[in-house]
Amino acid sequence: MTSSRRSVIFGGPALILSVRALARESSQWKTASPKSQGISSAALELAFANGSTIGALRSLLVVRNGVLVGERYFGGAKPTDLLPINSVTKSICSLLIGQAIEQGKLKGFAQTVGELLPDQARRYPGSAASKVTLGRILAGTTGIAYEFKKQYNDLTTSPDPVQFVFSLPNDGRGPNTWSYNDAAVSLLSPILERAHGMPIEDIAKRDLFAPLGVESFLWDRDKGGRAMSYKGLSLRTRDLAKLAWVMANGGKWLNTRVVPSAWVAASSRTEVTGVWPNPPITSVGYGLLWFTGTLEGRYVVWAWGYGGQIALFVPSLKLAIATAATNPRMQDMRSQAEAITSIVAQVVAGTT
Repeated sequence: MTSSRRSVIFGGPALILSVRALARESSQWKTASPKSQGISSAALELAFANGSTIGALRSLLVVRNGVLVGERYFGGAKPTDLLPINSVTKSICSLLIGQAIEQGKLKGFAQTVGELLPDQARRYPGSAASKVTLGRILAGTTGIAYEFKKQYNDLTTSPDPVQFVFSLPNDGRGPNTWSYNDAAVSLLSPILERAHGMPIEDIAKRDLFAPLGVESFLWDRDKGGRAMSYKGLSLRTRDLAKLAWVMANGGKWLNTRVVPSAWVAASSRTEVTGVWPNPPITSVGYGLLWFTGTLEGRYVVWAWGYGGQIALFVPSLKLAIATAATNPRMQDMRSQAEAITSIVAQVVAGTT
């Protein structure tokens, strides 16, 4: 089946899936036509058509005002497929941290890694990681020396990833300098597990996925046997869109509060500027493991995975967009991400 036969614009002429299949696959998503939600059907069709020219793109879903107005799958992907979201996992773990603080499992931003992981800290006295606060991990300003291109494999292949992170020195940068740091974010998994007394995947299932009706997911484990907080999740794109919409909706799914509204606001607020560029988004910054910036004149917030997995929302438009894509070669990462983000920009431009 070609990608075009998996295209749906709800209420429009491109309704191709059978009514029975659509009802089954829509599950908890209400659907509506783009026009009824202030989105140009022509603009959405153009975005889908342009998306079909990006060989790595696997899905593009659009939600406005809490209803699914269009979706398309490419390259043989299906609505039921669990697709890797890579570093979008970081943003999801940020939500788990916000929930844990509200539940009293964690005290707040000022807690240090040494306080949160005391057993490991005792084994590595003087470690740079011990002095890092939870707030700095979330804002990406830990100062822990980590270079993605050089040390990613060291982290992923370490038999004890926590030990690996505790062995890293300071990077010598200023305290408010942002850096992409898988190693620092990897500590959120053991921090959450110690706080709750259960594996992180069980925490996510109970506190986040079950309330959203997410019935299936995959979560890769590190060499120590722990699900990773910096990557590793695979979700249906329909479920990834739920997470983007919950953020756009102030933490609510349907009429249920899932994520604290204050945490959504804090995550969506730019804490650090001058982070990775992602054209055509400008003024890129960082909240609490969520990127921030400006797209088509609108303030946007998004979770961003390697190669163009995106869960983006536009607060002023009540618009959420989710994509999935295959992993590119390192040298193609930027161009692939920019191509997919440009498709997202077309949807934003077509929304009034």
